[in-house]
Amino acid sequence: MFTGLVEEMGIVLSVGPKDDGFQLTIGASTVLTDVRFGDSINVNGVCLSVVTFDDGQFTVGLAPETLRKTSLGVLREGDRVNLERAVLPTTRLGGHYVQGHVDGTGSIRAIEPEGDALNYTIETPPELMKYIVRKGYVCVDGTSLTVVDTGPDYFTLTLISHSQALVVLALKSVGDPVNLETDIMAKYAEKIMEARA
Repeated sequence: MFTGLVEEMGIVLSVGPKDDGFQLTIGASTVLTDVRFGDSINVNGVCLSVVTFDDGQFTVGLAPETLRKTSLGVLREGDRVNLERAVLPTTRLGGHYVQGHVDGTGSIRAIEPEGDALNYTIETPPELMKYIVRKGYVCVDGTSLTVVDTGPDYFTLTLISHSQALVVLALKSVGDPVNLETDIMAKYAEKIMEARA
């Protein structure tokens, strides 16, 4: 479980096939302060298990399902990624409940400055839009953000100036993919309603 409050931006050191799998190695510092083998780290919104680590870097394996559902497979050496360690019972929950289980990817349709803020329009698969509501929350590349408005195949959000220095969304351009995790409570409510029908 995560909060969607990014602790640091790491840098991709290597990514690609390894033996019979696919591995991603990331340079980091904050998330490594108390890391152990098998710990979960949220990488751009994806909950991944640490398979190796040393001073300044860690490696995670990417399953075929992860590569199908997320944008991690298009990462390249030198790219920045959002990082967050799993919550502890004493963690302040300033964001929202984030599982790190990406529902799918969207893409940046527009970026419009407004004062010192940036307004984003995120094109989103219609099957995910039913879980995204105005003034609700959504996780974009591992960042907990408030939805400003919605349309049939998009939602909008605002990135304040403080956040622009801390998360990878501010480094992306129109057309770039983003990982999306919608509200788990909405999905549970839908399942219960379906069972009752």
